[in-house]
Amino acid sequence: MTAALLSPVRAATVATAVLVGALAVRQAHAADAITTDRPDFVESSDVVGRGRVQIETGVGFERNEADGLKTRTRSTPTLLRLGFRDDMEFRIETDGLLRTRVQDLSTGAAQTERGSADTSIGIKWRTQEGDDARGTPGMAWLAHVDLDTGSAAFRGQGLRPSLRFVAEWDLPHDLSIGVMPGVVADKADDGSRFAAGMFAVTLGQGWSPAWHGFVEIAAQQLASRAHGGNVVSFDFGATYLVNDALQLDLSASRGLTRDTPDFQWGVGVSFRF
Repeated sequence: MTAALLSPVRAATVATAVLVGALAVRQAHAADAITTDRPDFVESSDVVGRGRVQIETGVGFERNEADGLKTRTRSTPTLLRLGFRDDMEFRIETDGLLRTRVQDLSTGAAQTERGSADTSIGIKWRTQEGDDARGTPGMAWLAHVDLDTGSAAFRGQGLRPSLRFVAEWDLPHDLSIGVMPGVVADKADDGSRFAAGMFAVTLGQGWSPAWHGFVEIAAQQLASRAHGGNVVSFDFGATYLVNDALQLDLSASRGLTRDTPDFQWGVGVSFRF
């Protein structure tokens, strides 16, 4: 009689232990889900972690009409993130393969250029993890240098260092907000140096454990007209978490100033191993 009673009790105990263990593993995976820097302009304050490799890539499309010219551009933006410390990662970034078609609206003549974009190398240093209970943001610094490695038609002028700071807050109701100011030391076509600023604010919303959306105002460049003017856009998009190591995304952008492309959109995939 006693043995017969012990068997169900033991089975229930084992089942409970298995259930608790499964829930713990599920929570650990949820907390360890991939965090990406695409598709919005504001970077994440998170790093990939020691010994991890993460690739974020996609296809981008841009269209613009100004000064009697219609321009269409296709790119393959790609970011490689290599974690060499728990709070620091090495980064290699490029707009990849480029194709630009420029048409003169008055004559109909068109010219197409194909080639590769410049490459940027840098590091991200996470200085503070976010704490929801205390309301403290996650914070990180990003230092990059753009290298003149692209094809002749798309190559920049020499080395162009930049420094960005990002802060992210997790809010109630699955909301989040991120801000990113920055500065870049750029070069004009004549080789003269000039400083340009950047500033962006993004608002994120979690719709479900897998779906996440965002809207953003991004000033990717704040400079004089002689140096390209103010490039400011309204961005929006969504991401879908396939599993802890794989994410898909879709985004679009509308130019808000005369020096910003009229419309951009893109799709992407990010994965880590």
